[in-house]
Amino acid sequence: MTNQEFSTKNTKFIKDTSIVHQRHLVLSEKYLKDSTSAWITDSAEVIGINLHDPFRTSVSINDKMKVPFKIGVHKAVGGDHDFPNPGDLLCASLASCFESTIRLISNKLRIELIETKIYAKAQIDVRGTLMIDKSVPVEFQSMHIDALIIAKNTNEKLLNTLVNGAKKSCIVYQTIKKGIPITLNTNLKIEN
Repeated sequence: MTNQEFSTKNTKFIKDTSIVHQRHLVLSEKYLKDSTSAWITDSAEVIGINLHDPFRTSVSINDKMKVPFKIGVHKAVGGDHDFPNPGDLLCASLASCFESTIRLISNKLRIELIETKIYAKAQIDVRGTLMIDKSVPVEFQSMHIDALIIAKNTNEKLLNTLVNGAKKSCIVYQTIKKGIPITLNTNLKIEN
């Protein structure tokens, strides 16, 4: 049986058995009826405590769950790097979004994953942020993902479809890849 025959013959089986496909059908119907319901907002909040310590803070992730997460400043900019820094969180967001996307698509394609390992790294020249060299941009100059995906009962073409689908569907990957403008609202107060 060719891959095409296998693919065509098993399309109904895949659709009937994939929990991701079943949930996506419900969501597709909902979003087609009301496109505004497809808009979501993710969030994080830092409320400054222990303001005498310039090297550590805590961020609460998600408005409802408010998961606290300790943050430190990287040693490259004077911190102790005793907790994950914002760049680490950016890499964690990229790695976790990419791996989650792999899981979702593999479920829809009925690829049985045995092992995944997604390693994300970001590189930056910190002379820009330290204002040592104004020609150095204050941004990560590069990011990279190493992805290990071990699966069974599949083929190379389907695994390539999986990876290409993840690249196209991973929100964090696509956002970082393209770059986005950032708006800023300020509320400045001076206490006497």
